[in-house]
Amino acid sequence: MTLEQRIARLEALDAIRQLKHRYFNACDLKEVEVIRDCFAEGEILIDYGPLGIFRERDSFVALYKELACQDRVIDLHHGANPEIELLTEDEAQGRWALYYFNLDGESGATRQLGGTYKDRYRRIEGRWKLIETYFCAHSIVAGQVPMQA
Repeated sequence: MTLEQRIARLEALDAIRQLKHRYFNACDLKEVEVIRDCFAEGEILIDYGPLGIFRERDSFVALYKELACQDRVIDLHHGANPEIELLTEDEAQGRWALYYFNLDGESGATRQLGGTYKDRYRRIEGRWKLIETYFCAHSIVAGQVPMQA
């Protein structure tokens, strides 16, 4: 592999990591347009199990807005342990661990979730986008935070 190819590979891997981090941060900050932009236009696959299977980004974004874009909802997404494999110059796949914490600021209800994302990425017009994402939860804990009167 030439030095130029090695640099291009490292740049692609970094761009994909940045894409996934941008997605996690946008979810926490409720930045709907940033979330939408992380996914490719047209036919894609978002499989979030009990939350639903989505074949294009706008139906997923609509559900996200309904569930998460409320003042009482506080979310923290922590993605870690990325394993990213470049399949071609413009295609890649990856696996990420997720730790998710959710707090309902009104009721004090909490939810912790651990699981794994399996993603596929495509470089489109020079920018990496998610074209498939599948989330499998392996641990869910619900609780209650005492609320002050």
